[in-house]
Amino acid sequence: MSYIISTAYLAVLISAVFVILRWSNVRCCGQTPVGTFTFVALLFTAGLDMGLVMLPLTEFPVYAADEAYRFTNPLAVEFGMWGPLVWMMYFLSAFYFVVLEPRLQIFEIAIVKWVYNLTVIATCAFTCYLFLTALPSYIGDVPASALWAIVLCVIAVSVYSSGSVNFMKWLAVSSTWMFVALAVVAVPAAAYYSGGVGAGSVASNLGLLSDYFANLHRFVSPITAYHEFYLFWWFSWSIMIGQFVSMFVGGLRTWRLAGAMILLPSIPLAVWFAVLYIYFERQITIPGWLNWFMVTVGIVFVVNSLDSLIRLYGLNLGWTKTRLGPAYYPLHFFLQLGLVMAYQFTPFRIEWVGVVVIGIYAAVYALMLRRRALVRAAVTEARGTAGNLVPVGSR
Repeated sequence: MSYIISTAYLAVLISAVFVILRWSNVRCCGQTPVGTFTFVALLFTAGLDMGLVMLPLTEFPVYAADEAYRFTNPLAVEFGMWGPLVWMMYFLSAFYFVVLEPRLQIFEIAIVKWVYNLTVIATCAFTCYLFLTALPSYIGDVPASALWAIVLCVIAVSVYSSGSVNFMKWLAVSSTWMFVALAVVAVPAAAYYSGGVGAGSVASNLGLLSDYFANLHRFVSPITAYHEFYLFWWFSWSIMIGQFVSMFVGGLRTWRLAGAMILLPSIPLAVWFAVLYIYFERQITIPGWLNWFMVTVGIVFVVNSLDSLIRLYGLNLGWTKTRLGPAYYPLHFFLQLGLVMAYQFTPFRIEWVGVVVIGIYAAVYALMLRRRALVRAAVTEARGTAGNLVPVGSR
């Protein structure tokens, strides 16, 4: 499995670099272009879930104790698990769906379409399952019935949100600002409960992240079994997140799209991890009110992830609100609930989904090689229409 994930990850990263260098000036415009801030907010909230908010505090001690990670500091390892290399996969698939897929139509081939959308459905449910299993460690011991009630509410709100693109965009922007507020509030809270903590502490921790870039090559292949799990998890997300956000690209050139999808999300990630690292370093106990603030933001992130994926596979398979009417809501609700229960009560694992997604990548690469002329035509067409596109800017 390690060989499979290492080879696939390296191939995707090389492809992303090729696209940035070879087709840097191609303009990319989606079906529903939005401003850059809204676009990044949609990407940031769709491509992340509750784990971003809560997992680092449980993972820092693991990275500090494990000999395999001793080549750098725990903060750099955490950033490597979520950082720029991961977002390069999202960028590559977004570029493909904006520029190449309209001409190649590979994801309209019946077998590719169904297998791919089954992975979307399965990954969507895994996000909710991970939320279910991780929630007790954040809010303490609660009855199983209460946990399932929260999960049912999250699925219900996500299905509702998926049926309204305006509500989805509003929720994405709102949760982004909530995340920023959380990071800002956490610093003075640390200062209050520990003393001697301020912006200088965050800046000092940000400096530790330079070690991630010095050891970038180590993150291309699995460092441990846990890192391997992360890589399969991100692979299972990579195509679907790229397709989802491709709809909202606002006429950016390829190199600017790369910046918006790789660099811009990495900045708030770096700041947030640097803030949480203060709590780890100084052994500060998260106060109850801040913990609930974190849980609230995390829940909203889960909803953002679920609604984008539900909307995506619904559009792909024609299971839309327009087509199904009132049946739209129970269909998606019970489909997600059933798969969450499958993760909970069967040996089903996200790594299996990641392997299937890698197989989809292999099929796409093979078909692109056979349809090289169409690839060239798609890029030429995108360049030819560039003059007719008006960048959305900050609309």
